Amino acid sequence: MAEGAEQEDKTEEPTPRRIEQAIERGDVAKSIEVNTLAILGAFTLALLVAAPSIASGLMRSLTSFLANAHQVPDGPWAMARAARSGLWIWLEAVAVPVGVALVAGVAAGYLQHPPVFNAEALMPKFERISPMAGFKRIVGVEALFQFGKGLAKMIAVGVVGGAILWRDRDRLEVFARLDPGACLPAVLTLSLKLLAGMLAVHVAIAGADYLYARFRWRGRLRMSKEEIKQEMKESEGNPEVKGKLKQLRMARSKKRMMAAVPGATVIVTNPTHYAVALRYEAGMPAPICVAKGVDALALRIREVAKAHDVAIVENPPLARALHATVEIDREIPAEHYKAVAEVIGFVMRLRRRAA
Repeated sequence: MAEGAEQEDKTEEPTPRRIEQAIERGDVAKSIEVNTLAILGAFTLALLVAAPSIASGLMRSLTSFLANAHQVPDGPWAMARAARSGLWIWLEAVAVPVGVALVAGVAAGYLQHPPVFNAEALMPKFERISPMAGFKRIVGVEALFQFGKGLAKMIAVGVVGGAILWRDRDRLEVFARLDPGACLPAVLTLSLKLLAGMLAVHVAIAGADYLYARFRWRGRLRMSKEEIKQEMKESEGNPEVKGKLKQLRMARSKKRMMAAVPGATVIVTNPTHYAVALRYEAGMPAPICVAKGVDALALRIREVAKAHDVAIVENPPLARALHATVEIDREIPAEHYKAVAEVIGFVMRLRRRAA
């Protein structure tokens, strides 16, 4: 019950990090039916291409064996040698189709997902030897699905194979009376028909099983909201710590600004909301913003400026424009050169008169 309730809480789609961790553990979506389809398809294709040579080779060997059957000794060892010889002839005939099928099976598994080596999977785990865990695996949803899939596959294969054989039932009756030269090609033709029917059945089975495997895999990787929050904390840092660091950075930036205000040339203000401190010296390409702020910070900038006899000029439009467009320790934009030059010129004239 607890496991089911925990699974119900996992309503969120897995994050890319969760999927990456699953792949690193070797937990990937794979369908054994896709491998079966590849093996069966490759075997059928190889047999179709090599059928004439296989039939002729088997026919020659079988004809020679039957023609010289009277020369085979009747002892047990002689019969064993004859059986081994017949088995070797058969293996030589099917070696190429079987080899192609094995290669296709390996390639199908690789195409679904490249092999992943994970040492953790080799470590002993208690749940693997636990009788209760084994019982759950036997009677669980996945076990029931696999049983139903196997039963459905047997029924489908039986129905298709029976239908193919039923259509050729008249030919099956005369196989026993045919000579080897005519029997082998007929058997190969019927075998290819059966393989083609099985292949058609497995196409549907493999497609459905692969989709189900992907669905089950995504379902296993689903996450709860708490798991997503925890992953965000681990990958991006704790939000509380980030907030404190942001506050520290803002406090240090404000302290640097306040320390730069006494060296400013002029403070451009909107009397109640904005304050921008500019510094300009001869030879500088353009004035630089050394401090800016709104409301309480703007008031603090004006207070520091008054305490250090820094000129304060009220120009609300210019103050708002500078606050919106210029960054700390950066030159003012070119479109404000004229307005700022007039303000600084006014401050310079006031200084000369006072001197």
